[in-house]
Amino acid sequence: MAISVTGLEELRRLSGRDLGASDWLEITQARVNTFADATDDHQWIHVDPERAKLGPFGGPIAHGYLTLSLMIPLFTELLDIQGVKMSINYGLEKVRFPSPVLVGSKVRLLAHVTSVEDVKGNGVQMAMNFTVEIDGSDKPACVAQVIYRHYA
Repeated sequence: MAISVTGLEELRRLSGRDLGASDWLEITQARVNTFADATDDHQWIHVDPERAKLGPFGGPIAHGYLTLSLMIPLFTELLDIQGVKMSINYGLEKVRFPSPVLVGSKVRLLAHVTSVEDVKGNGVQMAMNFTVEIDGSDKPACVAQVIYRHYA
């Protein structure tokens, strides 16, 4: 269940707080194929299950950028922000993909708010550490330092 906040003051109070874990999401071949079509990245390790079985991962894997993009819908499971005019994805400080995500695996997002600071234009900048876990794996699929801005 998402934490719900209203307005910038409640966002400021999230600094240093863990937001928990999203639900598990299964990575299907259909999702990988759709992402390949959207990005024109049809490398065989992603879209050719038969050939990928013989490859280095033993089967097809999700694109790293697919894993990264899934942080957006998974994050909405963790935090519901009301009472702001606009929220934007301001950027990333660091992104790593320590482990591939095999098709058929399940992933989830863990989020920790590292800081919330005021910015010009009646807003706050929220820095967070995101970790995408793979069910049953000791190594995460993705770790990223992300920055959002919210304006009242």
